[in-house]
This record gives sequence, C-alpha cells and structure tokens, in this order.
Amino acid sequence: MDYKKAGVNIEAGKKAVSDITSMVKSTYTKGAIDNFGLFGSLFSIGELNYKNPVLVSGTDGVGTKLKIAFAANKHDTIGIDLVAMSINDIACLGAKPLFFLDYISTSNLNPDIIKEIVSGIVTGCKQAKCSLLGGEMAEMPSFYSSDEYDLAGFAVGIIEKDKIIDGKEIKEGDAIIGIASSGLHSNGYSLARKIVFEMIGSDINAPLLKDGTTVKDALLEPTLIYSELIGALNEKFKIKGIAHITGGGIPENLVRILPANTSAEIDKLSWESPELFNLLKIKGGLDEAEFYRVFNAGIGMILVVEPIFADEIISLINNTEYLDLKHFKSYNIGRITCSKTFTGEPSVNLI
Repeated sequence: MDYKKAGVNIEAGKKAVSDITSMVKSTYTKGAIDNFGLFGSLFSIGELNYKNPVLVSGTDGVGTKLKIAFAANKHDTIGIDLVAMSINDIACLGAKPLFFLDYISTSNLNPDIIKEIVSGIVTGCKQAKCSLLGGEMAEMPSFYSSDEYDLAGFAVGIIEKDKIIDGKEIKEGDAIIGIASSGLHSNGYSLARKIVFEMIGSDINAPLLKDGTTVKDALLEPTLIYSELIGALNEKFKIKGIAHITGGGIPENLVRILPANTSAEIDKLSWESPELFNLLKIKGGLDEAEFYRVFNAGIGMILVVEPIFADEIISLINNTEYLDLKHFKSYNIGRITCSKTFTGEPSVNLI
C-alpha cells in the first residue's frame, strides 16, 4: 500500500504546479513579491503611496455552475468566474484589487484540467489587474464524484480610508444606474439547470437560444469583472453606493447599501432583458418575485449617484471599449425615494 494506491498522486500534483508556475507569475503587478512555492504569499503595499490605506477582502466560490463545466468538459472559463465573484464584491467599496489566491479541491488530480482552470484564473486576474500570488490544490479521493472539483477564492484590495464607498450618503432623488451582466454570472444555476435539463429537456451541446448558441456556451459565459470600470468612474464622479448583483438578485443586494428610511424604485422595463433570462422565466413558470430574487435579470452591477451625473456616466460606460473590445452597457433604471415601510427600514421595489 502507498499513497497513490489510496488515491492521491503526489507526482501529478507536482506536475500541475510546474505547469502553472509561469502563468501565475505572468499576473504579478507592482507590489507582488516573487516567492512562489513557499508557505505564504507576500505583497508590499508600501510602494503604492497610500496615506491611510485600508485593506478590503472578499471570498467566494462558483457554485453549481461547475456542474455545467463538468458536463461540457470545458474548464478554461470557470476560473474567470471565480476571480470575478470576489473582485466584484470588493469593488463595491471602491477598492483597487491587489492580489488573489485560489483553492482547488478535486477527487482525482488531473494536471491538464488544473492547467485549464488556472488559465481562467490568470485571465480573470489580468482583467482585474491584480496578482495571482498563490493557492492550494487538494486531492481528496472519494470525497467528490470522479473527476469533479470545487473552487474557492480570496481577493484583497486597497483604498484610502476617507474614500470608502459605503452607501451612507445615499439620499432621496439619487439616480440608480444598472450595468449589464454578461449572462447568469455565477448565481441561480441550481434552478437554471433544473429548467434547462429537466423541464426543457436540453442536452449540453444542444442549441438553446435563437441565434444557435448552445446550452454550454450560454451557461458558461464568464462573469464580467467590473473593478477597472468602477475605478475609472470613481476618479471622475462621486459614486455614493455600489451593489454587486449576485445571489438574491436586485432586491436582496441593492438593499444592503441603502440607508434607513430610503427606498429604491426600479423600473423593470428600463433595460433590455437578455433572451436567456426570458427563456428561463417562461419555461420555468417562474413568478416575478422568484425570478428577480434568483437571477440578476441582466443587471450585474448597480451604481447610485447624484442625478446630475447619471446621463454622463451612462454615456461614458456605453462608449468605452473594455476587456477585449467588449462594450459594457448601462441604463438609468430607477431612483431613490423615501421608504414607505412602517419600521423605516430600507426597501427595494420593482415596478
């Protein structure tokens, strides 16, 4: 008996690390210290010239979107989702991303699949302009189904203390800007899989949308990373609040940044609802409340700003080429009003 016979291949682990080393180091930005392979990762913030720096951290995973990657045997974009989920969270406080660490656990360590996953993580870090400083791979035979894996990530960013965006300055009359998502991002996949594979009866390679887009391509479209766009806007405008639209949809994420006694009124007809969302809503027989609290409905990030800046911000976003010539799309989707709840607690109303 030895470790390999028990299901853990140490040599495969070494090969995986060797395969990804150069990719990881290609993400290093100013402040990153090259000590890859040691027991901890190092990053120097002293070179960044902050007066009163605050570190902002966030952690997340990808969820059951991984099931789509397994079924499609396509692992090169799921790492972008992993980076995006944490980076977009810390961007909501105005933080500039510094570095990212990942955790990959699998039943059987396949160096080729690990390389694909990490290539996506590297792409995500380059989009966010942060360093991939390290991570961990764990081979746990019989813990997961054969050839399946799980991902988790951890991001750290930085911001001047007096520039933290926390929503406290939001007031009645402020405009609400929605920035479009690229698709489902990384939320609602347990329901989406139920609808697509069981209720519709589609196959992973079958056409799903009218233009012939297949199930795997529609459902594996990677999450957009908004941090650089938000950083650029934050230099030109006063952004009062930012909400990343993840699990819970618009109602449960936007309310997190609203002060007491305020309410957000969202016009559901103010943006273009992508075909994929309409398909899931109709084929799944979802009522309005369920639909909007599970899926992002086509809005991946929300900004709250002074109304006098809204049109200029929307124009700038809609005419800015970003991330491999993809255009972000934004809409004026609502406004802040006084809360009508008896307790004075903040609320979100979709009308």
